[in-house]
Amino acid sequence: MAKFHIKKGDKVKVLAGEYKDQTGTVIEMLPAQNKALVEGVNVVKKHMKPSASNPQGGITEKEAPIHLSNLMFVDSDGNATRVGRKKDDNGKLVRYSKKTQEIIK
Repeated sequence: MAKFHIKKGDKVKVLAGEYKDQTGTVIEMLPAQNKALVEGVNVVKKHMKPSASNPQGGITEKEAPIHLSNLMFVDSDGNATRVGRKKDDNGKLVRYSKKTQEIIK
């Protein structure tokens, strides 16, 4: 499995496109497509047919995937930063902020 610079639950900033400079939390990772769903970013309208679960049908809004190259991790201070990997004291590989050298939980 590929290693990515962001994970589900991370706060990220959008670097390019219509939603540039917006931040949100990663809802879901789509590793096969190198994309992620980010809360409140890249929202599209989807036309739904009436069904048993949605008898009214109509138009719903949902997040569409955004490519990982357009996302950057946001650290606890609220600054966008690159992510690196290093071994901690126990020899376990952990992610860390390259800007502040702080370990990412």
